Amino acid sequence: MTEEKLTNTRLERRDAAENRQRILEAALKLFDQYDVELVSMNQIAKEADIGAGTLYRRYRNKGELCLDLIKDNVVIFFDNMENYLLDNQTATPAERLKGIIDLFIQFRESKAQLLKGVEDSEASPPSKSGTHSPLHDQLHQQFVKLFNEMNSTSNKPSTNIFKADILLAALKSDSYLFQREVRGYSPEDIAEALYEMFVL
Repeated sequence: MTEEKLTNTRLERRDAAENRQRILEAALKLFDQYDVELVSMNQIAKEADIGAGTLYRRYRNKGELCLDLIKDNVVIFFDNMENYLLDNQTATPAERLKGIIDLFIQFRESKAQLLKGVEDSEASPPSKSGTHSPLHDQLHQQFVKLFNEMNSTSNKPSTNIFKADILLAALKSDSYLFQREVRGYSPEDIAEALYEMFVL
């Protein structure tokens, strides 16, 4: 590669990194002022002072942008979950499940807007509702594992995948926020009710 091409490549990479940073800062600013669902991609592009094409080349939709904004927090959440499981190896599977539900609800409370943005993009279009974020998939895996441990002596056919699906559906933004904002349940109330439904 010639010196000129190498320099151009470096400039493009630096420009791309600067654009990404401007996009993320603009999105955070707008999401702090308005609900994520009320902010359009065009508003984000305008706030970041870039073209809409530049924005869409980096993020196909708002969900991808929201996922990028919380990816570091997702990594921290899974680190916390792994540490919790290591520290509580001797606890029953039911107690560990409750602990993970509590951790996820704390995470959901701290990142509610961005999680809703990620989930909204997963659900649209409806024909692709089977696609999920890595956050969903890893939680689902962990829930199934704990349900398997809880039911290891049962002779009944396993419904553990179904139970994990339903538990995650209850923790999704629409369901969770309905319980918080319309029904008036606290995060602790919701965690306890889920524990009673899926364990006791």
